[in-house]
Amino acid sequence: MTDTSVPSAGKPLFAGPKTCDASGMFEIHRMLRQSFDEAVGFVDGVTPGDSKHAKVVADQLNLISNALHAHHEGEDQQLWDKIGQRAPACFLHVERMKVQHAEMLVHLEALDRAVPAWRDSAGSAEAEPVRVALAGVSSALAAHFPDEEANIVPAIEHLVTQPEVAWFEKHGRKATPKGQAWNMVGAILSAQPDGGKAWLKKHMPGPFGLVWRIVGAPQYARFRAALEGRVRP
Repeated sequence: MTDTSVPSAGKPLFAGPKTCDASGMFEIHRMLRQSFDEAVGFVDGVTPGDSKHAKVVADQLNLISNALHAHHEGEDQQLWDKIGQRAPACFLHVERMKVQHAEMLVHLEALDRAVPAWRDSAGSAEAEPVRVALAGVSSALAAHFPDEEANIVPAIEHLVTQPEVAWFEKHGRKATPKGQAWNMVGAILSAQPDGGKAWLKKHMPGPFGLVWRIVGAPQYARFRAALEGRVRP
């Protein structure tokens, strides 16, 4: 691919036909934003000492932490160098993304350290570091994702091939913990503006969507009920 220069303000960053569909970036971003933003409410909903409920919430925190780790690790490993090599004029955007990833990792690793102690005790004191870390991640995502969507997604759509995009999708699926696949699908669907109808049609057409409705959706509904404390784990 040829070197692509960044034009003056007010003009599109890239011209010509798109080389891939990068809409999956928006879909995953919506899921992560919603999941982290609502997570403090789940922690607050656990009665001190209720370790069974805390374990369900901890499972959700581990799931979304793992998803964010995998999302950013994939970009660090397979995206930044490609964009930098194919469009050197995007250097400042890429470097800013790297800095934002590093800053967010501080909060995410703090969350990973805090969750086990709170999961085992469900104590009020142990919950506070979890809350602080979640607030840090949410704040970082609120700054990072709009920047990435405005300045990196257009580069992906004109510099990255569809097979290369498919690697990121596969990487995300492989990173999902065993037994949590339906819960991850449910989280993605619930975060989409249309409730996930377009996502299901695109990613789980025909019989796969039927399996979701028969198997996945009921499992996710049970998980959400336990997560929100509406039923006992």
